[in-house]
Amino acid sequence: MSKEKILLVEDDSSVVRYLELELLHEGYNLVTEYDGRAGLEKAISEDFDLILLDVMIPNLNGMEVLRRLRQEKSTPVIMVTAKGDVTDKVMGLDLGADDYITKPFLIEELLARIRATLRRKQTHENDNKLITLGNLIINKNARTVEYAGKQITLTKTEYELLLFLINNKDIVLSRDKIIEHVWGYDFHGDTNVVDVFIKTLRKKLEENGAKKIIHTIRGVGYTIKNEK
Repeated sequence: MSKEKILLVEDDSSVVRYLELELLHEGYNLVTEYDGRAGLEKAISEDFDLILLDVMIPNLNGMEVLRRLRQEKSTPVIMVTAKGDVTDKVMGLDLGADDYITKPFLIEELLARIRATLRRKQTHENDNKLITLGNLIINKNARTVEYAGKQITLTKTEYELLLFLINNKDIVLSRDKIIEHVWGYDFHGDTNVVDVFIKTLRKKLEENGAKKIIHTIRGVGYTIKNEK
């Protein structure tokens, strides 16, 4: 039986070899990258159940990898590092790490932390698989959207925009806030891009019967409400 897919981002070859032997022995499907930039690209382009991320890695350090990753995905991350400073632990957790283990560590402890993190991920997915708003249903696992049983085809950005609005139902979101979450901190374009995507998203929703869900708050931004 195939097990969960784990990405290891670590530049110490001896540590890599040790973890590869142990994790493969446990039956995990392991992928390894040796620097931050390659690790980030792999983490974003492929789906992993868990990421083991060292802090002191070349090109992009682990903290920066985590910060950028959290703009795109919520893949569980365990920071694996030689740094034991409390400040580093707090920073990693604040950036969205799920757990933190300091070298040197016992492999039994790491394996236990991996199992615990994967259990939390499974529980979270089961609890939050479906989001409903009236007749509108979003399946987060399948990344599908349907209204009254009819599937609505959205682009990746349209889907992320709709999901962000629904997750903040009845909260007015500024264009800057939407851009920060959907497009990321590195986006340097015009905030009017939000208006363009809201327009196309509204059109697709309304064509499939979902009317008066996205509301414009003039001079402020957008919010999503139950149908009226």
